[in-house]
Amino acid sequence: MKRINEYKKLFGVEKEIELKALKKSYRNLVKEWHPDKFQDGDALQEEAEINSRKIIDGYHFLVSMAPETKELNLEAYTETITNSPIADYKHKGLLLEITFLDGTNYEYFGVTKQVYIKMINSSNLNRFAKRTIYPNYTYRKSKRILENENA
Repeated sequence: MKRINEYKKLFGVEKEIELKALKKSYRNLVKEWHPDKFQDGDALQEEAEINSRKIIDGYHFLVSMAPETKELNLEAYTETITNSPIADYKHKGLLLEITFLDGTNYEYFGVTKQVYIKMINSSNLNRFAKRTIYPNYTYRKSKRILENENA
């Protein structure tokens, strides 16, 4: 959740992520912090390189969570969570990463340690996830898996 809020703040997103507004904000930030805008030896050049990477990462991260993106991918997501059992999972901080047998990987944000412990101690992992995780937590398809699909 911290990462989501950090990126939302960077792009000036209040609540819902609107792709049109996000794209406009992205373009303005890239213009402001593009490394080519600064001369070699300029004190801000290194800061510009760091900020431009953060802007690009944040943009792709927020686009993957935008309602329009989720709507486009809803059919595939529903197919995965309905028909593909959980193959593996990891929990770190408030992030739960679930890998499904079909090879897709989703990240769920805001999952507390208590919920994670209930999940791993449940008698049926998939049923618990369908009832507790999928409908209640913000999610996005993992970028790492998307990169593997494009390879």
